[in-house]
Amino acid sequence: MVLSRIGVIARTVFLEVIRDRILYLVALFALLMVIAAVLLPDIAAGAEHKILIDLGLAGIHLLSVIVAVFVGTGLINKEIEKRTVLVLIAKPVSRAEFIIGKHLGLTAVLAVLIAALGLIFVVVLGATGVSFSLGSTVLALVFMTLEAALLVAVAIVFGVFTSSLLATLLTFAVYLMGHLSQDLVAFGELSETPAVQRLTNALYLVLPDLERLNLRNEAAYGLGLLPTPLELGGHALYGVLYTALLLTVAIAIFSRRQF
Repeated sequence: MVLSRIGVIARTVFLEVIRDRILYLVALFALLMVIAAVLLPDIAAGAEHKILIDLGLAGIHLLSVIVAVFVGTGLINKEIEKRTVLVLIAKPVSRAEFIIGKHLGLTAVLAVLIAALGLIFVVVLGATGVSFSLGSTVLALVFMTLEAALLVAVAIVFGVFTSSLLATLLTFAVYLMGHLSQDLVAFGELSETPAVQRLTNALYLVLPDLERLNLRNEAAYGLGLLPTPLELGGHALYGVLYTALLLTVAIAIFSRRQF
């Protein structure tokens, strides 16, 4: 019964978000990839293949982040502001099931979106004769999905107790800091101030290290630069466990809210 209730919530979110103009992003990405494939040979002769791969992967990543942040922050907050949460939690649905179902629904949307954009990306590269590694590209897309799922969890954590605008800003801040967390540690090591070192180490422990889930450069430069299978498994497990931890925090906060 628990899985059934979570599945109903996830399916509702999936259908709602898919209908909410998400498919337009797929058409927009396809159009931009075709335009780039046509114009790049004239603009960047000799480096157009590398630029096209970088541009495509960056575009998929950017669109997935935008959907994860802007839609994710409103998943719970929208229900609270419209007071529809009162109807939902009055039914035999626990708050934990509500949070998990919302997260799984949006994560499924992002997985479909990234897969669709990735397919367009591969088709355009193949049609233009660009040499690329299919295996490393698929791995990059899989880890992109893990990062998007983690960002959805971050957005939900902020969305359960702040406004949509503040939750969006905070989630973007975590995203940016998450990709700079390793640089923060390096900066702390260069500093001779113990307080700065403690602060940077604390930030690294608290913030998600999103660079662990970033394989875009490896996909662009070739399969030979990929981490070992053990390292890939460790990075994937890190993303899953961090997402689970964030959802636990979101459930704890949401369970204490009074409506």
